[in-house]
Order: sequence, then C-alpha cells, then structure tokens
Amino acid sequence: MHARTAPRQHLHRGTVSASAFWFDPARLGEQEARRRVMALWAPGTSVLFVAEGYLLRLHCAQRVSTGSSPGLPLTLEGGVLTSAPLAASEWARLGAPRDSLVLVRAGVAQVHPLSSARVVDLSSWFDVSTWTVLPTRGLGAPPPPVAAAVEPVAPVTRSFFGGSIPEPSNEARVVLARMEGREPPSDAVVAERPGLLARLRALWGSASTGETAEGRGGSRWFGRLAAWLRNTPSTAGALPSGEGKGSSSSGSRREVPAPRTPSLLGRLWAALRPRSTAKAAGGGSGARGGQTSPRNAGPPPGPGALARLSQWLLRHTPLGELLGRRKAEYLRRLFEMFEGGDLHEALRHAIPLNQKQNDDTREALGLPGPREDLKLQLGPRGPAATFAGGDALYEALRQRYRAALQRFEREGRIEEAAFILSELLGAHEEAVAFLERHRRFKLAAELAEGRALAPGLVVRQWFLAKDPQRAKAIARRSGCFEDAVLRLESTHFAEAHELRLLWGQSRAEAGSWVQAVEAIWPVQAAREQAREWIERGVDVGGVGGARLLALWAGSLPGGLDAARARVLALLDDDSLNGAAERLAFAQTLASEPPSGVRSALLVPTVRALMRDRALVPAHLPTDFITYLLRDLPDGALRADLPALAPKVPSPWTRFVVQATASLGDAGPFAIHDAVVLPSDRLLLALGEAGAVLLSAEGRRLAHFDVPAFSLVASIHGDRVLAIARRGELHHVSRVDVVRRRATAWCDVAMHAWAPTYDGETWFVASELTVMMLDAQAAEPRALWRVSKVPGPVAMLAADETYLCFVTTDAECWVYALQDGPTLRSREPFVALGKGVSAVLRSCAITADGEVRASVHFSDREYPRPGEADWLWVKPQGPRFAAPMSVVGESLERVKCFLSESWRAELTLFDGAWQVRLLDVSEVMRARLNFTFEESPTPQVRLTNTALLMFDTRGRMLWLDLEYGTVRNVGAA
Repeated sequence: MHARTAPRQHLHRGTVSASAFWFDPARLGEQEARRRVMALWAPGTSVLFVAEGYLLRLHCAQRVSTGSSPGLPLTLEGGVLTSAPLAASEWARLGAPRDSLVLVRAGVAQVHPLSSARVVDLSSWFDVSTWTVLPTRGLGAPPPPVAAAVEPVAPVTRSFFGGSIPEPSNEARVVLARMEGREPPSDAVVAERPGLLARLRALWGSASTGETAEGRGGSRWFGRLAAWLRNTPSTAGALPSGEGKGSSSSGSRREVPAPRTPSLLGRLWAALRPRSTAKAAGGGSGARGGQTSPRNAGPPPGPGALARLSQWLLRHTPLGELLGRRKAEYLRRLFEMFEGGDLHEALRHAIPLNQKQNDDTREALGLPGPREDLKLQLGPRGPAATFAGGDALYEALRQRYRAALQRFEREGRIEEAAFILSELLGAHEEAVAFLERHRRFKLAAELAEGRALAPGLVVRQWFLAKDPQRAKAIARRSGCFEDAVLRLESTHFAEAHELRLLWGQSRAEAGSWVQAVEAIWPVQAAREQAREWIERGVDVGGVGGARLLALWAGSLPGGLDAARARVLALLDDDSLNGAAERLAFAQTLASEPPSGVRSALLVPTVRALMRDRALVPAHLPTDFITYLLRDLPDGALRADLPALAPKVPSPWTRFVVQATASLGDAGPFAIHDAVVLPSDRLLLALGEAGAVLLSAEGRRLAHFDVPAFSLVASIHGDRVLAIARRGELHHVSRVDVVRRRATAWCDVAMHAWAPTYDGETWFVASELTVMMLDAQAAEPRALWRVSKVPGPVAMLAADETYLCFVTTDAECWVYALQDGPTLRSREPFVALGKGVSAVLRSCAITADGEVRASVHFSDREYPRPGEADWLWVKPQGPRFAAPMSVVGESLERVKCFLSESWRAELTLFDGAWQVRLLDVSEVMRARLNFTFEESPTPQVRLTNTALLMFDTRGRMLWLDLEYGTVRNVGAA
C-alpha cells in the first residue's frame, strides 16, 4: 500500500527546476502522451511507466514555467521526485524513500517506488511492419585481404651453387620421389623395377611357375597367403626382439622365451597384428610457419602395419640377407667415390646423417638413390626412411663428409661446403656460422630461418645481411630482440648498437616506455632519445611512469631540477591509489648507485613509504624499508623510527563489498565499453558519440571524435584501439591517450579479437583464421597466422606470455608466445560420444588457457530453452585455479568473466542484475547491482586490478580490486 497524505499545495506554481515530467494518457490521450514524450526525448533520458502514466526523467534539470509545461513538472527533493511543494511535516508523514515519486492526484499525495517501475521501450512505439529493409553495401572498394608482414623465405635453388651442378637424371628423380613417399614426376620415364612380391617369389622358389607378379599366379599366391593367415592362430611372444641377421645395426639378438617355436606364418600374423589403437595427428608445431598445429595426444602410437611387416621380412626371410648385401655394395661404391675424389657423384649418392628416428621410422626396402640436386633444404626435415648402419659406419661417413667439407672450403666452393654441413651432417648452426664466416650473409639468414633455428640467431643473420626491416619484423613476431642483441654484441658491436636502437624504437612505438629506455640505455650516444622517452613515460603515469621518474631524477644530468615538481607531487600525495607508484619509485631509486641526488631523495621517499605503510600495512615489505633505512644519510631519522610491525591482511578482505546503481545514476550517454588507465583514469566508449577520457573524480579530460563501440587497451595504458562495426567490416581507430589525439587506422574483416594488446601486436580472428596483426603498420599486416581452424573462433585472450582462443565447437587452443607463437595445447572441453555435438553458448577465458564456458550438448534435455552445462578447463602452468562452485536455484547465471586472480558472474537475482565477484578460492568478495530487470544486459570488464559494470543507460560501477573501494561513475 502506498503512503498517502493530503498536502496543502497540489501543484508547483511559477517557474521551477524540473528534473522530470509525468504524462497522463487518461487526460491527454495515448497518442498525444506518446507524442509529447517523443518530443522531449534526448540521449540520456529514461522513460518509465509509473502510476498509469509515463515518467520522462531528464539528464539534467531544466527551468520551466508551470503554465506552459509540456507535462506535469516534477522537482527533485532529497532524491525523491515530487509534483508539488511539500512541507517538512508532510514529508515526514509520507516517509518517501530515495528513488521514488510523490504524485498528488485528486488532492492526495501518493508515493510510487521507481525501483519496480517498468522501463518503456520507445522503439516499440514505431510501426515498422511495412518497412522494407534493403541490403546495403559501402560505395568504396572492400579492403584487400590482410597481407603477410614477413613472407616465407624462398627455397634455395640451383643457382646458389653455380652452373657446374648438372640436372638430376630421370632415374634419380623417381628414386628420390619414392624415398620421400610421393608420386614420381610424370615426365620421368624409368623402367619399372620388379616389385616386392616378385622378389619374394624369386627368393622362395616361386619363380619356376613362369608367371609375373601381375599374373594369375600372383593372385592365387595372395589368396593362399590370406587363407593361411586367417587359419593360423597367433602366438604370444612370437616376435623376437633385437636385430635380425639382415640388419646392419650393431647389437646382439635377444629371444623371448616361448612354450614352442612358432611357425613362419604364426610369426608373420603376430607381427601384423595391431599393437596400439591410439591414433595421433602428425605434423609439427604450427608456430612459425603459420599453419594449423596438431592437437595434443597421449602416448605415441606403436609402429604401423607397414613398419611391422618390413621389420618382420628383414628378420625372418632371405630378403634381409639380400638387402644387406645390396646395402654393402652401395656403401662400397659410395666410399670408392669419396676415396677416388669423385665428390660430384659422391654427394649425389651420400646418406644424410641428420635423420631423427622415432617409433614410426622403418627400414627402407629400396636402396637410396642419387638425390635430386645438391641444394639446401630450408624447411624442417620430416620422418623418413632410415638407412641403417652401425656407429662405426656412421663415423666413417662423417669423416668422409668432413674431408669433403675441408676440400670444398680450400677450393672456395662455399655453398657446396655448407650443403655438406646442413644437409648431410645436420649441423645447421655450424652451417650458418660457416656461411657467415665466409660473408655469405643472405644465404646464412635464409638457411637459419628455413631450418627454424633460434629466432635470435635468425634476427642476427638478417641484420648482418643488411635487411633490418625483415630482422625487425621477425624480432617483433617472436619477441627476441634481447637475444639477438646479445648474439651481435659478441662479434659486431656497432651493429648491436644499431639493433638496440631499432629495439628501443619498436618498444617506444608500442608505448612500452620503460622497456624502450632500458633497450637503448647502454648506448651513450642515445641518452637524449632516452630522455625524451622518459618524459613521455612519466606523462603516462602509473607504476612504469614512477620508475622512469626515479631514473629521470637520479641518473640524467640536471634531472632532479627538471623533475623536482613531479617528484614532490608523487611523494606528497597521500591517496591509497598512489602507494604502488611510490613503491615503484623507491625500488628504482634503491637500485641506483650511491650519489648525492640519490641521498637527497631517500629521506622524503622513506617518509612517504612509512605513511603508506601506516594506511595499508600489507602494502610494503618490511625488509625493503629496512634496506632503505641503512642508506639514509639522516641518522636521526633512522634512530627515531619505531619498530616495524609484521604485515597484516588487507582490510577489505574481511567483508563483502556491496554497491547498487539505479536509474537515478544514469548518465546522458550510452556506455558501450570502458577501460581503466593508469593514474585512475577511465576511457569510455560512447558509440557514434566517440570516446571520452575521465579523471578519477569523473571530470572529463578529453573527447576523441572517432566511433567507439569496443575498446582494446594497451597493457601499457597509453593507447587504445576504438572499434566500430561497419556492416561486414570493423572500423578501427587509434587513440593516443597521452597526446590526446585519435586517428582512423583501417577497416578489417574480423569477428573476434583479444580485448588487450601490447601496443605492437594484436590478435584477431577472421572466419577460420587467427592472425597476429602488426598494430604499428599503416595498413593491417599479419606477422603470423594459423589458418583452417576447424570451427569459427568465439573468443580470444592474449598477454605477454600466452595466446588462447576457443572455437564454437568447444575446443581450446593455447599458444606460448616466447620465440614466436608455438602451440602448447589443443583440447576439447570434454570428450564427446559418437554422434554427439557441442555448441558453445558463452564463455570466459584467460590467456593461459583457463576456460569457464556454457555448452549445450545435443544428447541432453534441458528443462528450459537456452540452458546449458557449465564446464571448466584448468589453465596451463602452475597457477592455482578452482573449479566453478554450485550456486542456488534462485540465481540465474547469464555470463562469466575471468582474470588470473578473480572470477565474476553476471546473474539475475531478485529482479535485478547482479555481478558477483569471487577470488581464486571461490570466496565471495563483492556484489554489484543494477536495479530494473528490464534494463538491457549490463556489460562487465574484469582485470586483475579493476571490475567495471556498465550499461547503455549510462550507469557504471567501478570496483578497485586492490583496496575494495567502489565508485559510481557516469558518462559526463
């Protein structure tokens, strides 16, 4: 029942400051009331259906005359809207709570709570049933596909080795193709070699029938063999271990005890039986080549049927002895070529010693033939047939190869010598060093990149090859600037300094001012450039800015005088949010060598730290303050300081933070996205209205006139990408927060993207391709990509260490980013039965692979439409994370959000939107509420330091996760 009273005055008179208007459809008529509402509507206003009428709430109060007001004017008194001036005694009798309406009708004042009022959707007032939507397309040409920033190296061709190397014979081409497991070239005409069946029949005396392997005798022989195999029982332990007499490998044969000697066919049947049903996907990592990488598998599979048949034939038939003789003959001829100095033919027939054997490696049933040519194979070597031989044989071959290498080097035939090192000996790093020593820098770089050697080595070689742009692109893709610089400094000091400058410039363009300064600091000639970057980093603020401020004041000539005002402002500030910056300032100052400037700064720094420690005892480590006290020049201060108490838990862990935002807290603009920046600043995406930068107090600092519906913040906090959908494309703009300017960047076809980036590279998904975009290029270019992902990508997350993305068919991929993206895990959320499909409804992920997802399974029945199962996938590495807890039936979970230290759930609870914050131990830490269930679904952005809850009505709650403070912020 509403509170009632009979006030002395029933209406406002004269001119009032109206905060809202109320329209009565019973007096005005429904159409007229709606017309007046629409005439007054503007961005930031809200319309509610209250007391059988329409309440239009303005963003800011307006002065109106009651005689000409378009509706019943309502003033705001103590958070309550009222249609008449009430006396204090009347207010007391009514007892109207905040966020309510007092409406005087028929001489009686009634209180109507606004929290239960229905939000009016004005779009439903428009009749669009006869409207025809026409497909549209931009007038301009669509953007070209994203090009690769680093094209793969081309294969080294015959021209690298001069014109003395002849073309391979047709027979050599066919033999090489068969050894590599591919079809021979169609233009190579070579007489057919007798097949394996024909040779077996000849050995076993079957050749006396006079029939060829393709004749009827072969068919009858196969039929008898199949019948015998079906009728012969297998015997356990029939296959002996060790090497047979046909093998050229050293070692003794070891028999497995058996009750009786199995027959020849019994051993053959036992050898052909499958030993493992596990099947793993082949191939290597899709890291540097940009190809789809294999999924994780269990134990490696056992040898296949062909491998088992090959080894059985070698051990238990005369074929092994025959092959042994033929191999011996082949090796004898090979050694004669080396001893006779016919290196041209010897190298065409040489046996590579760099093959990596695994469980699937089998004995080659055919003899190795001359290789196609003497060119360097730049790509990684895959599994191949192994030409077996003992250690003595291999050592003899190595000696011949080394002798040929020395002869080629003496004769100046450098490329052929490198061919021996890389192709025959498998010494790829030695081959690169050999080419560098002989100043073949470009070939060395191509070989290092093609062989997938350490990225730092690849960057070094391209820099020596006078291709700094390619070296820079590879270094940015793999993050190996430091390794490349260290490799260069040992031999090429000047070039290392040049690479340091490129490194620093790359980090500066990404907004990582601390890393940029650290990169060029050893170069004395670049100190002026370092000073400029230090000043820009200090302008950004935050922890990084505090570190650079200490470096500015303590290490640059005249730095203390130039930075004195900034230092005093930092140390005199007593806000809790600046405590982390003062600690970073002190830590950098403590690492500086002793000097007069350092001593002068220590005393005010220690005083500021002691003040912070009194406010937040757990914020500062006791041993660090003790360390600073030893260096204080003021002995009196050191003597007067009290004993430092041990650390205690942060005070906000002892209670659950709660906050609520109602429609009265709505702002004038819809908030589509928001990010927290250093120095407690906020950047809000207001859609077509652009983006605004707010201070910690909510004051507008800057407006950026670019469309912004989504924001991608740099981890350094100095720049942001603003995204707006344009049909099938997305328009991306660059926002420089420090310089307060925004520029259009590009239009790109993408449907998912990482919500953060490092200022240099940005991960996006387009159809079935995931790309690493060069965020500094004038046009979008892909530094790396993985194509043909089996399903559309639903979500991405990336940090400096990992990249994670999930597909709509509930599969999670995790890449390690060090030295270039390398696949670490590819797994479905849960194993699916035959004929069962899974559809991802919603999910939350972290960069290291933790997933909490809502998945709908085709074989399950759900009580309500839209329901699904919530699944959890643990992260990569040692980070602790707990499975999702079970919630009550009255709570409807809508979405989940994750960071490395927190989890948030957006729920519907008691008719309101609620965000529940839990820590890694699944302990409730905060509840944020938006009233009005019929409001649009709020958005949530969760990081390790802040939780933002906002909606398109302009409401925002900002929870500081370090101190537990909540701010109610709107778009000013």
